[in-house]
This record gives sequence, structure tokens and C-alpha cells, in this order.
Amino acid sequence: MMAVRFPNWISMKKFLQPKLLVTLCAAIVACTLNLAAHAAPAPIRIGMIDGLSGPFANAGEAVVRNISYAIDRVNARGGVSLPDGKHPLQLSTFDNKLGVEDSLVQFRQLTDQGISFLIEGNSSAVAAALVDAVNKHNQREPDKRVLFLNYSAVDPALTNEKCSFWHFRFDASADMRMQALTEAIKADDKTKRVYIIGQDYSFGRQVAKAAREQLTSKRPDIAIVGDELHPIGKIKDFAPYIAKMKSAGADAVITGNWGNDLTLLVKAAKDAGFKAKFYTFYANSLGAPAAIADAGVGVVRAVAEWHPNAGGTPNSPSDAFYQEYRKRYPQAKDDYMYLRMHVMIEMLAAAIEKAKSADPRAVAYALEGAHYQSAFHSATMRAADHQLIQPLYLMQMQRADSGGIRFDNEGSGYGFRTERFIPAEQTVLPTSCKMQRPAR
Repeated sequence: MMAVRFPNWISMKKFLQPKLLVTLCAAIVACTLNLAAHAAPAPIRIGMIDGLSGPFANAGEAVVRNISYAIDRVNARGGVSLPDGKHPLQLSTFDNKLGVEDSLVQFRQLTDQGISFLIEGNSSAVAAALVDAVNKHNQREPDKRVLFLNYSAVDPALTNEKCSFWHFRFDASADMRMQALTEAIKADDKTKRVYIIGQDYSFGRQVAKAAREQLTSKRPDIAIVGDELHPIGKIKDFAPYIAKMKSAGADAVITGNWGNDLTLLVKAAKDAGFKAKFYTFYANSLGAPAAIADAGVGVVRAVAEWHPNAGGTPNSPSDAFYQEYRKRYPQAKDDYMYLRMHVMIEMLAAAIEKAKSADPRAVAYALEGAHYQSAFHSATMRAADHQLIQPLYLMQMQRADSGGIRFDNEGSGYGFRTERFIPAEQTVLPTSCKMQRPAR
């Protein structure tokens, strides 16, 4: 063992004197407190569980870009203000390969790291499993609670019979989106025969159910000539499905498909010369515009809370926001901005500041009834079921050089123009949520 040597002017006897020990300890404590006072406040961590590998990796990567950009905007302002200073937001990602079991494994890793805010959205089946996992975890570990912010999982059950105090959805539900699409079909008297196709999981089944119910109510004269579900992420060639649509004489197709399942579907339609109108949730993203190309001009529609040409006029606040995003991500393959994800991060930051705490329970109460307002978008978080209420745009695909299209999608030469703007109050649907809330 190394011997401790004291300077000549300090003898062991003097060093062990109580007064000197007290002085030295006080100096050490003061120094430690001074360093702590000047240390940067700890980051507020956000854990994203989603598919970052496999057939839908492009969707997960697009989410990472949007969330990272939204977080950077908050941090550029200094971060989130709390009584002890400004805290930066920090994103951690967990790859679930878009599987339910993998998601639960990743959730355990997230909680082991002490992360309080979970975000996910690219699968309603995963979201449902995570809601259950969060509920159980928060009951079991009341001092380590987690708040789940959902940016895209749109199964209506998540804000109805499966609603949870610990879950907030920032996207329109499948029923809300379908309402916008079926209103357009209702107004088109040329549509007579509709084919419904979707992915075989909770979201796809709900889209099909909503399409049948709403079409029957709004246009009982329309014949539903096909209603088919296919394995999610497994189909490499949709030509046989397109052949069925042509054989059935469909003049319109309704689909909630997303990612490669949508891109391959519309590409097969183009290759087969299938001329029906496509009413989609997500045809404006992730390779779909380029795959559809001229076959989609004037006939492909999508619905979302915003799109790049929503501003209406050059140099609008909407245009400026989109162009700032494109400066950050200039490559065409990275061109898809999800406004709802930016709204989610801004509302989270505001709720933390309102609660004066990053405690999930306090933040959840601060989010209930919270209002978001920018120069071109507004939204309110409905307290009854934690469903964000915001406007929707029904948009139609056009060539970028046709006039009135300032921005194309993903460098494809095709963009979308607003066909119908649906104010927030017209998107509202009733909820069956019976929420159990913890004590404040």
C-alpha cells in the first residue's frame, strides 16, 4: 500500500486536529456544491421505440429525422425551463423491428434506463401492447412512471375502450381520417364500385370496418366489390391483388397501407394500367408519389394534418417552416415532414414547463386540454380521451409543373394540392373512453 506523505509543514498530529479537519471538509463541500451549481442541468430523455430495421425501416428513419429536428428547435431556445434551470431534450432510440414482443423487450430496456417519456407510432398493434405495458409498469413502479406519446398509431380503440391516462395521441384516428376520405367519395357521383384493401393487423382491420360503415351510411348506392386484408410487410408483388380489383370492376380503392406495402401496391397498379382512383391515408410519402407517377395525377388522394403546399401562397409561414426543415435534410429521400411530430414535441415541452416538473403524472395533467398554436396550425388535446383535435387536409396528387404546386414530394416531380380543408371542429368524433385518473 502506498504511504501517504504530508508536507513538512503539516505533521500528522496537526492534520488530525479537529479544527483543521473541519476546515478542510468545509472547503471540500463548498467546492463540490459550487461545481454542482455550475453543472449543466440533466437532459430530459425521450425514448423512441419503433422499427429501425426490416421492411419498414424507412418509416422509422423518417420519424427519427422529424423528432430530432423538433428537439433541436426546442434546445436552440435553451431547452425546457424548470425551476432549477433549462434542461435540454435528448432522444434515445430502441429498434423493435416493428414486432410486439421486441417492443416489450425494448420497453424494459427503456425503463431500466430511467426514461420517463416514451414515443411510438408506426404500429397500432405495438401501441396497444405498449399501453398495457405502461399501465402495468406505472402501477407497479409509481416512482418511475412513464408517459406514452403516440405520433401515428391511429386505431380508434386507443382513445376509446383502450384509453389510458398515460397515453396521448397526436394523429387523427383512423375513423377521423376515413371520415375525410368518405366525404370526398360521397361528393363524387362517378364512384360506383369500391375495393377495400389493407394490412392484416388491428389498424388495417379498423380501416376496413370504418370504410364499410361510412360508405354504407353516406353512399348506400356504392357496391363494395372487394374487402381484403394481406400480411403486413410480407407481400413483394401486389400484381395478383390488382388483378382482382380489375376483375371486380373497381373504380375506386380505399387503403390504409403505409410504407413499402403502399409503395408496392400503387406500383403494381401503375404497371398493370389500373386506372381506379386511390383514396389513401399515406400516398404522399415514403416513395409512393414516385411509384404512382402519372397514373396518380388527379386520381390519388391522401389525408393528413398538413402537407407542404398547405400554405396556399409563396412565403407563407407554412412554406417557411417546411423550407427550414429541407435545409436540415436537403436530400430528396429525406423529404417527408410530419407536422404532428413537431406539434407533439412542442406540446410536451410546454406541458413540462406548465407543470414545473418532468414528472409524468404532472405532465399528463398539464397536457389535458392543452392548446397548440403556430402561425399556420392549431390543435387542442381533448382531455376526455387524450385525442388531439386538429384540422385535416384532403389532398389530390398533381404534377409539380402543372401550376399551383410549389413543392413536389421527395424529388418525384409530383406533389399534392389541397382539395378540401376540414376545420378541427369538423373532425371531432364521439369517444367511449372511461378514463381512470390518478390523484393529482
